[in-house]
Amino acid sequence: MPKIDQKLNRRSFLKVSALAGGGMILSFNWLAGCKPKELETLGMPKEWFRLNGYIKIGENGLVTIMSPNPEGGQNIKTSMPIIVAEELDADWKNVVVEQAPLDTENFTRQFIGGSQAIRIGWKALRTAGATARNLLVQAAAKTWAVPVEEISTEPGFILHATSGKKAHFGEMATLAATMPVPEDVPLKEISQFRIIGQSHKNVEAKNIVTGKPLFGIDYKKPGMLKAMIIHPSAHGLRLKSFDDSAAKGMPGIKAIFQIKSHQDDYERTFFDTTSFTDLVAIVGNSTWEVMNAKKAVKVEWEPFSTYEEKRDWNGRKELRTITGGLENEASQLQKMAEEAKKARVVRKDGNPEVAFSKAAKIIKRTFNGPFLAHNCMEPMNFFAHVQEDKIECAGPLQKPELTEQALSARLGVPIENIYIDMTRLGGGYGRRSYAHWLIEAAVISKEMNAPIHLQYTREDDMTGGIYRPMYQATYRAALDESNQLIGFHINAGGLVEPPLYADRFPAGAVENYLAEEWTVASNITVGSFRAPRSNFIAAAEQSFLDEVAEAAGKDPIDFRLELLKKAKENPIGERNDYNPDRYAGVLELVKSKSNWGQTQSGVSRGVSAYFCHNSYAAQVVDLKIENGKVQIEKVIQAVDCGLVINPDAAKNLCEGAVVDGIGTALFGKIKFQNGEPEQKNFDNYRMIRIQEAPKQIETYFVENLEDPTGLGEPTYPPIFAALANALYQATGKRLSEQPFFPQLNI
Repeated sequence: MPKIDQKLNRRSFLKVSALAGGGMILSFNWLAGCKPKELETLGMPKEWFRLNGYIKIGENGLVTIMSPNPEGGQNIKTSMPIIVAEELDADWKNVVVEQAPLDTENFTRQFIGGSQAIRIGWKALRTAGATARNLLVQAAAKTWAVPVEEISTEPGFILHATSGKKAHFGEMATLAATMPVPEDVPLKEISQFRIIGQSHKNVEAKNIVTGKPLFGIDYKKPGMLKAMIIHPSAHGLRLKSFDDSAAKGMPGIKAIFQIKSHQDDYERTFFDTTSFTDLVAIVGNSTWEVMNAKKAVKVEWEPFSTYEEKRDWNGRKELRTITGGLENEASQLQKMAEEAKKARVVRKDGNPEVAFSKAAKIIKRTFNGPFLAHNCMEPMNFFAHVQEDKIECAGPLQKPELTEQALSARLGVPIENIYIDMTRLGGGYGRRSYAHWLIEAAVISKEMNAPIHLQYTREDDMTGGIYRPMYQATYRAALDESNQLIGFHINAGGLVEPPLYADRFPAGAVENYLAEEWTVASNITVGSFRAPRSNFIAAAEQSFLDEVAEAAGKDPIDFRLELLKKAKENPIGERNDYNPDRYAGVLELVKSKSNWGQTQSGVSRGVSAYFCHNSYAAQVVDLKIENGKVQIEKVIQAVDCGLVINPDAAKNLCEGAVVDGIGTALFGKIKFQNGEPEQKNFDNYRMIRIQEAPKQIETYFVENLEDPTGLGEPTYPPIFAALANALYQATGKRLSEQPFFPQLNI
């Protein structure tokens, strides 16, 4: 039976204490969960304690889990409590989980990012549940005066088979709270799981579809005023002056004034990115009144010169150059071409120069990816109430702990006096990591001496920066006379970061391999976007591998499997960050499930596979082009994310990534003209429509006993290339520039 050493874990996240009125409370870090069902078989205990970071067991057997992690649609508010309930042997229908506020004393990694919640919380969550069960068993053994070994549990109950005695958890909770915490606890074998691996409905589904006020945009407080901001019309500009004479007398308007979100000398951390720090704030009684006044404010902007910004990248200090000037797509592409010539070597295996000089055939292609906007369904918003000795905040955040630090620095309020209540996110995948709007709301609140709810318009959000970077990658492949791949070269970069993962496939599978990267400075702010960097480089890499397979006269799946076999049996280098067996496993599964090799009349197929966020995914796209329209008939995908906690929820996450990726690949783009985004709203930023989504999506999971890994992002990057490769089969045109649709000429 597997065990986890409890000595370190106990110090880091376990505490046991008695509850007033009876019951046991188990505290631990890294836990995230949710409120499973509104309709419970048990009522609330007579006396109930709501403490951050705790599992509570009431005297009636009800179990409550406080959820520290934000919920943004990834369904951890169902999946994480499942893990705890499994080891606790709780009755799932009698588990309630509540959203905790930010609490850095009781929780660690209290944020969304990198598809890491389940992976990082896996052992901690299991141990917490198992420890609670162990204490209940000890209490029962003492109460009934029988050996601990004779005690067993079933959902929600403790049993002694010999005497026939039985008690629900609550009957033993008070005594259990006095028992010593064990040094180590046994964990279930996977074969014993009865909750994990079974599908459970999203516990918030009813609240969402019935319009319950779960989101930051719904937040209300007595005396709360509404606020909006005006930021520069273009990147490369800053506020010069404004005239509010026509707006300040409009109905419901309380004040119009200038604010500064971050001071000029502030040393920014990774997620303190913001495009504009000098803003105009409009405050009033209602959103409608503030929106109307905003339109009446006349603002003058002026260009700024190149400057440097202090940065702290997790302890690594640097100065980042923010260039002056108003950028255009043409000038950006020119700078990228110049920097690509000065690329630095990141990895080099063998002698790629010689391999290319001796090649019988060289394939080369350059891929371009544009800036992309997140376009969350819920525009950015936040509530803040700055008082004399404390700050109260509420809203949707991905990185609340880091934002709290920035807020403390900006207003000089100790972190312990800042309270952040985390609401459900109406979309995120990176956008809500850069929560400068919370700082803005707090600065406005301090100026007004009143509670403020700041609301962005769609245009504020889409033109305010934090885009997916603009990327470029040039690939070259060298084939010998027998069409064997003997050389591979990647030259990749972007504004303002490179997309390269030098140690990923096909690194390790090619004897002569060269990876180079470069960057271009810019004043356009970029940040995390679903599956950062992978969302571009996977599209380029997997499209190019199809082209190389064709040049070698090989089936695209067989070609990839051949390379993976080489990486397994005779790997090149020691830094390869993928498992060839698991990578090949998803390709073999998707090949089988898609009946690869069987043709259908009028249907074109494309394949892609990628590894990121510790998981593997392979996809096959079947499509038709009819009457000038692309119709996705079916997407078949195979995923290896280790043990699947909640299968239906996992499939939903993978299906959403497919639809999201197809829409972005076909239509997504932000283009700049003199620093100003041409796309400001959905009238000219094209999103996928219902009839353009795949008619059918089939998702298959590789069955193994590996610990669970990421799932929110891994199935997003490969769909770009699977689509591009299918479109090539349909049109004969290799698509190397996103978005694809304008290039199809249909």
